[in-house]
Amino acid sequence: MRVGAIDCGTNSIRLLIADVGETPGSPGALRDVVREMRVVRLGAGVDATGWLSQEALDRTLDAVGDYAAALEEHGAERVRMVATSATRDAGNRDTFTDGIRERLGIDPEVISGEEEARLSFLGAASAVDPSGAGRDLVVDIGGGSTEFVLGDRAGVIGSTSVNIGCVRLTERYLSSNPPSRAQVERLIGDVDDAVTTALRTVPIPTATRLIGVAGSVTTVTAQALGLAEYDAARIHGAELASGRVIEAANALTRMTRAERAELGFMHEGRVDVIGAGAQIWARIVERVGELTHGRVDTTVTSEHDILDGIALSQVGDGQRKG
Repeated sequence: MRVGAIDCGTNSIRLLIADVGETPGSPGALRDVVREMRVVRLGAGVDATGWLSQEALDRTLDAVGDYAAALEEHGAERVRMVATSATRDAGNRDTFTDGIRERLGIDPEVISGEEEARLSFLGAASAVDPSGAGRDLVVDIGGGSTEFVLGDRAGVIGSTSVNIGCVRLTERYLSSNPPSRAQVERLIGDVDDAVTTALRTVPIPTATRLIGVAGSVTTVTAQALGLAEYDAARIHGAELASGRVIEAANALTRMTRAERAELGFMHEGRVDVIGAGAQIWARIVERVGELTHGRVDTTVTSEHDILDGIALSQVGDGQRKG
């Protein structure tokens, strides 16, 4: 079956058109036909105003119009679009929903943080080798929220979504590139509070492996690997010592905007927000190490995440286009 998936987050909107294999939950179950990302910054200012700006809406709806044409061209049989943190928080989300329906022919789903976490785990778990009898903690750092999902081969054990993300915390704390130490410390305070919140529903201390997904994590991984340009094949599945991840994150945060922009692996839409994203990831890596008493001292990066989960979730109960 050929399916279409659209993930509309706070910072970017992404399209996946893929053929789903006979075993949807297994590694390699998806064969990509089209995979595309655009940074539209839908959530710009939402943390402060609670409102989607007209400029951000225009950028997002233009991208959805192009995605609709691609879905038609490639014959997607089913399509599912989800919107996450920025749209959940916005007072004018009905304007967004109406615009999507007009261009795409289906309603976007403004999903809960719990559903976002479930889909993130589904996507990540489908693309990495199973950890045997262990428990995987998947952390998905978005623009407005971060999902913590603990699971094993039988499924999700606990999950939550917390309101920390690279765009949200950049706007809240990081007014300069590079940021001051005081700015970073305030950001880390929010991350610590978020981990405390996650612990109420996610038994993080029982994790045996930490998997990071989404752009902040993959960018830090590219820095840690010393890549001259973005190389998804090298980034996907990379296992790195926690100290190496933290060192790479700190290096990105210390850079000026111009220095970040010169990095061959850096997407132009992440230049302004990678400092916050890197620090969120670094602090989570550090806290997971502490909470597991050093048992989890490496990270695994997955190029597959909620977008893949959206595609896989359509087998059996997805929305048929039109």
